[in-house]
Amino acid sequence: MKKVTAQNDKCDKNSTGKKKTGCEAGQELCPKDGGTAQDEEICYRKRLEKHHDELRWLYMELYDNGDMFAELLDQMKEFYRERKSALKGMDETRERDPGWYRRNDMLGMMLYIDNFAGNMKGVESRLDYIGKCNVNYIHLMPFLETPKGRSDGGYAVSDFRKVQENLGSMEDLESLTASCHKKGINVCMDFVMNHTSEDHEWAKKARQGDGEYMSRYFFYDNSYIPSLYEKTVPQVFPTTAPGNFTWLEDAGHFVMTSFYPYQWDLNYKNPRVFNEMMYHFLYLANRGIDIVRIDAVPYIWKELNTQCRNLPQVHTIVRMMRIITEIVCPGVLLLGEVVMEPEKVVPYFGTVEKPECHMLYNVTTMATTWHTVATRDVKLLKKQLDIVSSLPREYVFLNYLRCHDDIGWGLDFGTLMTEGIGERSHKQYLNDYFQGYAGESNSRGELYNADPVTGDARFCGTTASMCGIEKAGFEQDAQAMELAVRLDVMLHAYMFMQSGIPVLYSGDEIGQVNDYSYKEDPLKAPDSRYIHRGAMNWTLAENISRPDTVEGKLFRALDMLEKIRRTEKVFVSNADTWTMDTWDCAVLCIGRYFEGEKILGLFNFSESDKIAWIHETDGDYVDLISGEEMRACGVRLPAYGFYYLKKK
Repeated sequence: MKKVTAQNDKCDKNSTGKKKTGCEAGQELCPKDGGTAQDEEICYRKRLEKHHDELRWLYMELYDNGDMFAELLDQMKEFYRERKSALKGMDETRERDPGWYRRNDMLGMMLYIDNFAGNMKGVESRLDYIGKCNVNYIHLMPFLETPKGRSDGGYAVSDFRKVQENLGSMEDLESLTASCHKKGINVCMDFVMNHTSEDHEWAKKARQGDGEYMSRYFFYDNSYIPSLYEKTVPQVFPTTAPGNFTWLEDAGHFVMTSFYPYQWDLNYKNPRVFNEMMYHFLYLANRGIDIVRIDAVPYIWKELNTQCRNLPQVHTIVRMMRIITEIVCPGVLLLGEVVMEPEKVVPYFGTVEKPECHMLYNVTTMATTWHTVATRDVKLLKKQLDIVSSLPREYVFLNYLRCHDDIGWGLDFGTLMTEGIGERSHKQYLNDYFQGYAGESNSRGELYNADPVTGDARFCGTTASMCGIEKAGFEQDAQAMELAVRLDVMLHAYMFMQSGIPVLYSGDEIGQVNDYSYKEDPLKAPDSRYIHRGAMNWTLAENISRPDTVEGKLFRALDMLEKIRRTEKVFVSNADTWTMDTWDCAVLCIGRYFEGEKILGLFNFSESDKIAWIHETDGDYVDLISGEEMRACGVRLPAYGFYYLKKK
């Protein structure tokens, strides 16, 4: 015991002899590479002591229930004891290197288990392919048990401790995560904590009139309170699921359903809800999950006379989740799904002293990227990137071109309107463009949740189809295909240049196009998002080694970009990042600088050759793609071309 105490006294001082504080002190609370049961108890106690007072203060502020807090502490300790030694070892390694996920070797891939490889065992058998993609972080799309036909793509969970039978079991999940860890691959999953399925055990008991379980949701026996909520709460899906409440005829009550009628919102004013959901969270973390994506974070807390979005109590809950994680499983990261502009999602990072989410999505930049493709004008995108670059470098965003969801046109219309671009007319243009109806577009795709009253709609399609690969292939147009592939590669190169972690959507690495077969499945046909959720085409994937194929061209190009990003230190997420004027509305320039090294990324968003009228006088540069030495001055870019210019 004395030896361990002496070690920690020594660790609590930095190289200047001063006392360490915050995360710096927390890095070395535990012995390296595991230890005895006694060592682990000491480790846990020290983590708890570090965070106990703040956790108790937050919990009591929200719930004022000492008994429930004591129960939470007891269960946290139990989950820690149940956590496998290998996972505890990873926790300790990551505690000593808290910025491990900010390095330039992080590359993610989102995938549906069934679409990618049938089931979890199938995914495990495809880990070598994932490795070939240079991916070390896979996001397994929702896989917990959901009712068939009422799942919202897996986001209506009926059992938080059971895997969908067709995908495998919890044992299969643990086997998959263990195999991933052996190959240096992190695993992310969705934690849907805002609501449950109406088939969840709690919901079934609530429907039967059990008051204990009714209090875990929002139940009302008449329309008065629901009508007050409706006055201030926006609708998520006004066309397909209007309103925020559903009348249950058999129960004689209204229940709050912000998303779909079969997804019942949980009432986090009830401490039992918070505790039980945290137990599910820790159970899943103990299955080997490295990154937990918190679904629909802003919606978690509900209050009358508000929009029920982004309320202060949401941040209290997320901060408590972060603390619980740092006590029980500090190697696990929290990824927040907050669909807002970057400057508005900042509160979900918390502060340096009191952090909340480790990572957040860069949603608006994604939508603005496609706006740029459709307008061939980088002005709005440049402004968006400047906003992100002005944020603290500790903030880590996930950047992506496409994901499992639709594209909502949440652009900066305030800025666009100063240029005479109206919101409704521009959304119409974007949706027409990407359907292939306007702007000399080569894109293909479909609308989602179109509202004939407001004219609003979202768009669905794969990256490849939006770039023109589907159209060129259908028309057997080799020249159009060359341009489409070039646009696809340029967009990925631009994404890799952004600050944060790039994430691919499974199939994008081989240019998979829209899958219209979803219309033949009555359970999927009403939801056009399935157009870009097609099954992985492993026959086409066999072409990745053939440079004369679309798959081979894309795979080889992305492989080169990924390896450049991994080997050039300027791609760390906390590098200095900025944009530069190019004096051509179609050309974007992004600069990155870190520890004496500098790279300029030039990207042509036009199907015509352009010149970037930059004039850097600080020496010669070399293009990391071609190896060509050149001046960063009046750079000529081919249609949809790009350069990674590194200062010599």
